[in-house]
Amino acid sequence: MTTAAPVVIAPGDAAKTPKRRKRNRGGPAGGGGKDAWLLVLPALIPVVLFSVYPLVQGILLGFTDARAGLNLPVNFNGVDNYVKLSGNQLFWSSFGIGLVWAFSVTILQFLASLGLALLLNLNLRLRWLARTLALVPWAMPPVIIAIMWRLMLNPSYGPINQSLHAVGLPSDINWLGNASIALPVVIIVGVWAGMPQTTITLLAGLQNVPAELHEAASIDGAGAWKRFWHVTLPALRPIIVAITTLDLIWNFNSFALVYVLTAGGPGGTTMLPMLFAYNEAFRYGNFGYAAAMGNVMVIVIAIFLFVYLRGQMRSRNS
Repeated sequence: MTTAAPVVIAPGDAAKTPKRRKRNRGGPAGGGGKDAWLLVLPALIPVVLFSVYPLVQGILLGFTDARAGLNLPVNFNGVDNYVKLSGNQLFWSSFGIGLVWAFSVTILQFLASLGLALLLNLNLRLRWLARTLALVPWAMPPVIIAIMWRLMLNPSYGPINQSLHAVGLPSDINWLGNASIALPVVIIVGVWAGMPQTTITLLAGLQNVPAELHEAASIDGAGAWKRFWHVTLPALRPIIVAITTLDLIWNFNSFALVYVLTAGGPGGTTMLPMLFAYNEAFRYGNFGYAAAMGNVMVIVIAIFLFVYLRGQMRSRNS
């Protein structure tokens, strides 16, 4: 029987270790970075042309005295528009209304969407039909939604007042023309119009919650409420942060829905800042002043984005 000869390692060879090959991060040909830019460029060009460039132009316009008219000179006026804007009580009033609108719609929209998502996540009969119907407002443009609700809320022939009359309740309510109730009514319409995307997002998050977590909590004696509070909500936290922040930005920027419903009336009670800037630009022709209003709103949106991105980073790190 033969035995293998022992391998003798020289003392100098023991210290030698095989050298690692440096990874070529640029790819086989060293041009991976350029190739990546070429792939991104077709999508990047429209973003720059139709988003970044108009945004920069609008910011610069806010520091000029641009007005509507042919061949009118446009002069740089520094912060004059912002000094004037700081004393414009009507704008800051509309700004407050916009914050009330945005936060109210976002909170109510989230609560209603979460309840609907929990219902649609149950194993019920005709669940597919209910999910389809929940998407109906999403398939309709905001202008169509506003026209439909204006017809429904019409004080003379609207089906809502007719239904109230049929059950013996007051039926002469001017839903969109009464200054005391116009904003709450518009908020309700905004909640209905924005529920689908929030509901579908939360429903997708619910379907990704592991069933084992609920089973383990149930074995430990946790009821339905405790399972929801200690299992479902923590699992949905990243999605909740993302969708509520995006909803807040979308609602603060909303224009078409409220413009068609009330155009800011009655008496400015539904005058959102976007409507105020629109009137200043296209009704009164003060483009530079209106752009300054837009810049203030850009700052607010940037703050919302910062909160959103910070929440996303925290959820990833955790």
